[in-house]
Amino acid sequence: MKRFIEGESRQQVTLLPECLDDYIGQDNPVRVVDAFVEELDLLSLGFRGADPAATGRPAYHPGVLLKLYIYGYLNRIQSSRRLEREAQRNVELMWLTGRLAPDFKTIADFRHDNGVGIRNVCKRFIGLCRDLKLFSQAIVAIDGSKFKAVNSRDANFTPGKVDARQRQIEQSIQRYLDALETADRTQPAEVEAKTERLTDKIQKLREQMRRLEETQEQLKKEPDGQRSTTDPDARSMNSQAKGSGLVGYNVQTAVDAKHHLIVAHEVTNIGNDRAQLSTMAKAARQAMGTSKLQAFADRGYFNGIELKACEDAGITTYVPKPMTSGAKAAGRFDKSDFIYIAKDDQYQCPAGERAIYRFSTLEKNGLNAHLYWTSACPTCPIKGQCTSSSYRRIRRWEHEDVLERVQQRMDKKLDAMTLRRRTVEHVFGTLKHWMGSTHFLTKTLAHVSTEMSLHVLAYNLKRVMRILGMAKTMKAMQLAGA
Repeated sequence: MKRFIEGESRQQVTLLPECLDDYIGQDNPVRVVDAFVEELDLLSLGFRGADPAATGRPAYHPGVLLKLYIYGYLNRIQSSRRLEREAQRNVELMWLTGRLAPDFKTIADFRHDNGVGIRNVCKRFIGLCRDLKLFSQAIVAIDGSKFKAVNSRDANFTPGKVDARQRQIEQSIQRYLDALETADRTQPAEVEAKTERLTDKIQKLREQMRRLEETQEQLKKEPDGQRSTTDPDARSMNSQAKGSGLVGYNVQTAVDAKHHLIVAHEVTNIGNDRAQLSTMAKAARQAMGTSKLQAFADRGYFNGIELKACEDAGITTYVPKPMTSGAKAAGRFDKSDFIYIAKDDQYQCPAGERAIYRFSTLEKNGLNAHLYWTSACPTCPIKGQCTSSSYRRIRRWEHEDVLERVQQRMDKKLDAMTLRRRTVEHVFGTLKHWMGSTHFLTKTLAHVSTEMSLHVLAYNLKRVMRILGMAKTMKAMQLAGA
């Protein structure tokens, strides 16, 4: 007796289901993709070819290609060539596209040419989530993460990298010249072959040096002093790990704290988050359709101008202040040890003396600051714990009260950063896992933004199906188009 499960013979005649629909169960996510795209007005969303020409060769309907891409990103199939193969052999895709199998060039061109439409579809789905009351808490966590671009580190140049590479080449050339001299002096039997090989290497290194000099001149014309040869918009950025970095993009997201849906996202090539808070918070508030919003972010977003912009817009922020005090690091009192007395516009120092307002000055960063100090500094018994100068001068931004209110909120809400971490950080981990080690497949900021919108749409679609279940999600799609 055979003790294995036996398959059927390849020559066995079988009666297959009468129609392709019988292969697709009612709880299959592919039905949600079909229902969602069918209810979209692709022409108003900005898709090319939604209104076909009266003459010429018929084209694929943009809805077919949009379904193909949404299915691909839901199932971690982002490559146009892989989508071409799947359309020819995948039963779910055959059902979804009506057995159409576009070639990879047609598939790739659709993503390339319809960036505006794809980004609008992503926004439309977020609007659907808002209509389903999935953003009831009006709380978001904002964060950014670095994603790799289609540009290696060797194909990215900065003045520092060019100088370092030139020094390496100069050392290599000198080493080969010394080897040539040694070969000429010792006169071995194979001296001619060795001399030819070393001369060839020296010539190639000098050619590299010439190209680096050209790159050095080109860098002077770049506004940020960087140049990427494969993807011109990609930039070298520091990653979270100390001493490491990558060439890529900084992806900003605002994630809903209740259901962990991405309510707003933006792709930038700026390597830090300091100027992103108000933009992301306002975009999240608009997407969620609420007048008030609480935004949580890490200390990388702490920026006085950004925090004031959020407060002016009615957005409540929770952002910890970075610990960058040089005085504290040296074991002296820092600014937090001085108590501001608002009614007198004075500071009380740790010795109990009053530092009074002296004058205002315009800082290098364009901010207007007030300066305070006390005349008791020279004779203060604890002056050594306070300053190494004659007087301890305290700078106060003209809108410092905004930062003080942020700190007061942080002091009252001790779990603010825990809420931020559990809301937003796993989202980036999930997206990077889906994208694989190469991350982005497209080039330039516009096309990378389109690709990110497809990832966000796929992520949100999966989340909604998990939250509502297949039946409620299908019903929501049908009601959205009614």
